Amino acid sequence: MKINRIFCIGKNYAEHIDELAHLGYKPDGECVVFMKPASAAVALGDPIPLPRGRGGVHHEAELVVMLTGGGADIPVDEALGAVAGLTLGLDLTLRDLQTQLKNKGKPWELSKSFDGSAPIGDFKPYLEQDLQALEFTLHVNGELRQHGRTAEMLFPVAQQIAILSQTWALEPGDVIFTGTPKGVAELKPGDHCVLESAAIGRFEWTCA
Repeated sequence: MKINRIFCIGKNYAEHIDELAHLGYKPDGECVVFMKPASAAVALGDPIPLPRGRGGVHHEAELVVMLTGGGADIPVDEALGAVAGLTLGLDLTLRDLQTQLKNKGKPWELSKSFDGSAPIGDFKPYLEQDLQALEFTLHVNGELRQHGRTAEMLFPVAQQIAILSQTWALEPGDVIFTGTPKGVAELKPGDHCVLESAAIGRFEWTCA
């Protein structure tokens, strides 16, 4: 299924919020919702084109779900019926620029939605696995950077789908980046990134 829209959920893991506290990030009981264009996607195995001269580019490893659709105003207890597939992805972030924009009260798109900012693995069918009992890791050059446990999400996947459906009628091919755990750090050209989950698969990219 072709990727339609890319929705992203921020502030969904408490320890990630804490690690960015020095940049002014605070828990407020709400998640953040933003979008990336389809041109942000980087297919499995393609080089990740890191922006140059715009400050540090941070990796944010995430569970990604693809939807069958679902429409508007989906109840939480029906939301998982809209899930078609699962994979892992990276929400790449120009952290210095994001902080500048945030501190000025401006939107984040320039720091989050650039071309190549969403490497996405191949989707595997959703077989009604417990989406809040998954684990995934990101290794960069063989070093463990992030270890995600979806049980630690502040907003479970079903709740995310319900929240999004209050504003957008969800369509086939919509995908959701579901938030990142602690451990975000800068990527450099030549870095080799490996996302892996026993339940989903192994996906690799090299930064260019």
